[in-house]
Amino acid sequence: MEDILTADEAQLLLRLKGGDALAFGLIYDRYKDRLGHSLLHLLKSDILVEEVLQDVFLKIWEQRASIDPTRSFKAYLYRIAENRVYDFFRKAAKERGILQEIIAANSELYTHVEEALLRKENSELLNDVLARLPYQRKRIFVACKLEGKSYKEVAEEFGISTTTVNDHIQKAMQYLKANIHRIPAGQFMFLVSVFLLKK
Repeated sequence: MEDILTADEAQLLLRLKGGDALAFGLIYDRYKDRLGHSLLHLLKSDILVEEVLQDVFLKIWEQRASIDPTRSFKAYLYRIAENRVYDFFRKAAKERGILQEIIAANSELYTHVEEALLRKENSELLNDVLARLPYQRKRIFVACKLEGKSYKEVAEEFGISTTTVNDHIQKAMQYLKANIHRIPAGQFMFLVSVFLLKK
């Protein structure tokens, strides 16, 4: 008993691989709080977090024979969690009310997705989301957020006041937040999974 309590992670994983339930319990205790904290950032629900944690560690137990003690268990664990969260958000994308509630309650997640969308490599994806914006508002948004121009520069370019520029930007951001569900599920979950794995 004392040996397993002082075992390092590789030894615990080797025991788990062989079906040792005590080793499994120790691994669970080691990671449940950290993973649960990351999941709570995304799901904003203790009940959903508990459900996902149960699913993830059940998967770990069921697939214990495939565990490689020489590789990062954290990466393996979070990849399983990422897939489970992907399934949840894919379902939520079909039930827009659920997805909107999650995003509305999770400003950190929204900010992360917003920042990822604004990167140049994702400009095509952002354009898809902004496609229904009024033409002028989209141009102002692109000039400020993608081209990095100041409100003063954009105001001079478009012959409007900086107050009007700010109004267009604020309304565009409100639209982006309200319509983030338009991002295809796979691409949205790519952004979400990066957020999860940062934790």
